[in-house]
Amino acid sequence: MHQILISPLITEKMTNITADKGKYGFLVNPKANKIQIAKAIEAKFNVHVTDIKTINHHGKTKTQLRKRGRFVGTTAKFKKAIVTLKQGEKIEMFEEV
Repeated sequence: MHQILISPLITEKMTNITADKGKYGFLVNPKANKIQIAKAIEAKFNVHVTDIKTINHHGKTKTQLRKRGRFVGTTAKFKKAIVTLKQGEKIEMFEEV
């Protein structure tokens, strides 16, 4: 599998969870499983992962009416992972936000 971690998930809600509970969010490859995600995070950031929760977000169907008729499309599908680290460990990339 080429790239498991796509990007960090930096939203207002994830920033609050990171500050309070020490959990970090990532957008990940939809085909990756929890074991692969844990190994990728441990290798990249040199931390120990204790728990992972994954969420598959399916794209919504959107409809627009235009001059030439109806246009139907979908929003993007993605998978996100919320990772809990061992007590006392941090990922420095998130501390700057």
